[in-house]
Amino acid sequence: MSTTFVFQGDSITDGGRGRSEDKNHILGHGYVFLIAAQLGARFAEQQPGFHNRGISGNRVVDVYARWEEDALALAPDVLSILVGINGAPTPSRGSRAIAAPKFETVYRLILDEAMARNPALRIVLCDPFVLPVGARQEHWQDWDREVRARREVVARLAEEYGAARVCCQDVFDQALERAPAEYWLWDGVHPTWSGHQLLADAWLNAFSPVPS
Repeated sequence: MSTTFVFQGDSITDGGRGRSEDKNHILGHGYVFLIAAQLGARFAEQQPGFHNRGISGNRVVDVYARWEEDALALAPDVLSILVGINGAPTPSRGSRAIAAPKFETVYRLILDEAMARNPALRIVLCDPFVLPVGARQEHWQDWDREVRARREVVARLAEEYGAARVCCQDVFDQALERAPAEYWLWDGVHPTWSGHQLLADAWLNAFSPVPS
């Protein structure tokens, strides 16, 4: 039986994905593509399906606003979510800021509706992450504090909902021992090709074993 994977989130998940059925671009050029490439080849006999529905600039409230069409309607067996960086209320966010308590409230709605639709759903929650590169350096303490608060929310939700958790910040913090921050996240938020490979590897390590 084929397994359907749905990836949701913001620009990091979007990865420049196409909006047509062009197989060259439909999954984008980031961690989602790398995960699908590995699992699609490894489990070819089951012909798993992969859907990337990340949208650049989305906050958790934006993801929720399109939840029926871009998640539930796809009937996922596995649901992966990476969101949180866009709503962090740093000085540059203004009216687009989403305070951590609201972030958690809306995130719970997303998960509750997904689990109500499919009680057997397998969930993978990815921590938001940031490094002090470029514009992130100017208000680094604010970025660090707010993104940390959202990671704490994701950790709670992963435990409560029995989800696999991808500790993305830990991955990038450890990677700093090998190369500088901008090698992994070119602007402190968006991964380079090498950073996307780290994300894909961490995701695959968290999501194990893969259902047949």
